[in-house]
Amino acid sequence: MELRFHNEVTIPVRNTILKGELAIPSKASAIVIFAHGSGSSRLSPRNRIVAKKLHERYFGTLLFDLLTPSEDNRYEMRFDIELLTKRLAGATEWLEKHPAAKDCRIGYFGASTGAAAALKAASYLSSVSAIVSRGGRPDLAMENLANVEAPTLLIVGSLDYDVLRLNKEAYIQLDCKKKLEVVEGATHLFEESGTMEKVTELAVNWFEKYLLQPATSSYKDY
Repeated sequence: MELRFHNEVTIPVRNTILKGELAIPSKASAIVIFAHGSGSSRLSPRNRIVAKKLHERYFGTLLFDLLTPSEDNRYEMRFDIELLTKRLAGATEWLEKHPAAKDCRIGYFGASTGAAAALKAASYLSSVSAIVSRGGRPDLAMENLANVEAPTLLIVGSLDYDVLRLNKEAYIQLDCKKKLEVVEGATHLFEESGTMEKVTELAVNWFEKYLLQPATSSYKDY
């Protein structure tokens, strides 16, 4: 596949430099920013599975670390949603100014605490056009959910009982186009056979529907 940009990048956000990888196919008109969860990074094999499929469908991707290595060693910082949100918003603004991303629409793919940061950032940023949460914690952004306008897909494993309950509670608070998809037989990390493939299919289809072109339906969910 021909790429118009593919390289390691450094993203300055306030007084911090975050490391990432930006890949944009030549035909891309949209880019998905990955917000990794607690204890994860831009090297997450599960998120890279999703990114690879997005590239095949001509989406660009930005995988980057919300925390520096030393910060990630501090457990409490992994759950500092306010900090993660500011980092994600800063990375979004950086991407919008990147020459290779010119005229591209932006979506978020969040996992675990990264999903909370994605939803919280999207409640402030009108440039975010679609969101997918994989095993996310949208409940950690509960007070912001009613302000999210981007179409949002929540994906949870059927065996991830506590997180599924929290997603159902958060889903009620969302006032946008939305859907909750439960992947049967999957636990929190979707390590069971075929489950990550299902996550990938759901995510890519959602981005194709809502990120490649503005949605026209007036319904909040379907």
